[in-house]
Amino acid sequence: MSFEVIETKEQVLADNDAAAAENRAALRRSGAFLVNLMASPGAGKTTTLLRTIEALRGKYRIAVMEADADGDVDARAVAAAGIPVLQVHTGGSCHMDADMTRRGLERLGTDYDLIFLENVGNLVCPAEFDVGADLRVMILSTPEGHDKPLKYPLMFQVSDVLLVNKTDVASVFGFELETLRRNAALRHPGMPILPISARSGEGFGAWTDYLTAEIEKRRANG
Repeated sequence: MSFEVIETKEQVLADNDAAAAENRAALRRSGAFLVNLMASPGAGKTTTLLRTIEALRGKYRIAVMEADADGDVDARAVAAAGIPVLQVHTGGSCHMDADMTRRGLERLGTDYDLIFLENVGNLVCPAEFDVGADLRVMILSTPEGHDKPLKYPLMFQVSDVLLVNKTDVASVFGFELETLRRNAALRHPGMPILPISARSGEGFGAWTDYLTAEIEKRRANG
């Protein structure tokens, strides 16, 4: 007996990659720079986002897409800061894909210099789906441990930069930054790793300088 096997995941990812390329081209045409923020729930995405916005809002026109399975807590926090924000409900999906992002960008508009996508809190699914972002940023909080690159390799492989948040409580949780650096280098050699505290602001100068340099580099290259 013979039968055909269809690998649906391969086709889904291929279709997503094509849509992501279209998003990237549309962003290039508009001049908007899209940042995909990825992290576990509770890692401090929204607090990091708000402090980053506060540092850069005088320099760039900024907007935010908030992605959640449900709820609008984070979108309300961003709106309270006076930033245009669009809440995207994924209907239970654990990630944003390129088509969801396209629809979000169409509703939000791209008349901005800098757009943040705060992805669904998850270390697995968001890593698999390119959304067409110019910069993929992973946030790892010190309570999560320095072993995460060994457990969630793809997230570290696809991220362009790693922010290590909650450095102010690292000692409480036995977090070892140098061990994290060694583990991360196994997955993504040379990836920039920037320690920060979204609560105290420690390390944010290095992070916002890095982000600004990436935005200006994109602008210079067209």
